[in-house]
Amino acid sequence: MVYMLLGTGFEEIEAIAPLDLLRRAGVKVLTVGVNGKTVYGGHGIGIEADIILSEMDLTALEMIILPGGLGGVASVRASQEAMEALRFAWENNKFVAAICAGPTVLADLGITDGKNATCYPGCEDGMGSAIIAENAACIRDDNLITGTSAGCAVSFGLALIEAMKGQETADTIAKQIVIR
Repeated sequence: MVYMLLGTGFEEIEAIAPLDLLRRAGVKVLTVGVNGKTVYGGHGIGIEADIILSEMDLTALEMIILPGGLGGVASVRASQEAMEALRFAWENNKFVAAICAGPTVLADLGITDGKNATCYPGCEDGMGSAIIAENAACIRDDNLITGTSAGCAVSFGLALIEAMKGQETADTIAKQIVIR
């Protein structure tokens, strides 16, 4: 099971584009409302989450995804339950993915320490001892996947598919959506 954490103020593109791509690839993904079932993104778009935090089954977790958006990131940081879910995933060798300002939350937990990672330009100071890859849309370092920004959401989504289903499936989805 893949869980995507949605905190109030999340960046809509960074959530919806990867979510759509993963589901096209046949990956079972549930959106998780950090602040309740209906979650509003940073641009006022409301999303009805599939479940709330207390309904997550961490024993079934294969990947956890954190979109950016300063409000969404702050919502996740403020939730002990969300932070523990991220920590659990990492400590149990599951995929942990974040984009934009989201990787700074992973840095708070020490997840990015010594790892190749990327984040939104200007957030580098919040990345702990990560090895920052400038000018990269998306970086995968073992079970850690990080993306740069909303403009990189499709590349990030394809990297998530590759991690879950392999390069061939990611290539098939890229062809279906006509990446140029």
